[in-house]
Amino acid sequence: MGFTKMFDGKKVYTIIPEDEEISVSKYNKNDDKTMTPEKMLTFFNSGYTYSWDIVQNIKGRKIQYIKLIPINTKDNRKEILLGIDIETKNIYNKIEIEKDGSRNNLTINSFKTNQPLSKNHFIFTENKYPNYYINYLD
Repeated sequence: MGFTKMFDGKKVYTIIPEDEEISVSKYNKNDDKTMTPEKMLTFFNSGYTYSWDIVQNIKGRKIQYIKLIPINTKDNRKEILLGIDIETKNIYNKIEIEKDGSRNNLTINSFKTNQPLSKNHFIFTENKYPNYYINYLD
């Protein structure tokens, strides 16, 4: 969708270059919709029934889908398809299908582990976005 999300452990920054806008909100660990790197790797551990789904060949990679169905009937999501790269065992993508039929797709374009990071890597620097409107949501 062309936007970047940053999470510094306290706030979530959504940077939308097309609109030159940044939304800043407090992180709520109880919000199931907020996706963090940690949640991306663990969200499916509870609260869902699951079953094997299709295997697809995507850009030369075999992706095995697992269908997750929320146990909570009040959840707006009908199902989640979690795509796992069969060779690397890494999450390739997550497709959320809402009860109204809308879809939210998240694809991991690259996955690197044990990378050296500068101490400022997860710090939002407002002056890098001089013409952006910054919307503090809470």
